[in-house]
Amino acid sequence: MSENRRWYDDDPILKEALELLKLQTDDKKTAAADFIISLQEQVAQDVIERIYEITKEFAGKGNRWYDSDPVMIKAIELLRAAPPKTQRIAALKLLLAIENNTLDELDKDEND
Repeated sequence: MSENRRWYDDDPILKEALELLKLQTDDKKTAAADFIISLQEQVAQDVIERIYEITKEFAGKGNRWYDSDPVMIKAIELLRAAPPKTQRIAALKLLLAIENNTLDELDKDEND
């Protein structure tokens, strides 16, 4: 039986953060996307250019929960391209913010 695994399924913390993020209100998703997009400082420029191409390609057309929002596509693709340590730190911050209902207060400048 072939299992279609998503890129974030191998990290339980990242998986939980994205699954919970999917259930949030649009305003909270926007705040989370802004936080995730701040990770772009840790991703190579050529990767960022590819992310913009993916955003154009899938915006409103894909089957993923975030494909209807170009900002969320960009955020999730940046998270995917980030180093594993950065992914995990971001996921932990997202989980804490979701748990504490403080997504709109995420510190965009603090990614360490």
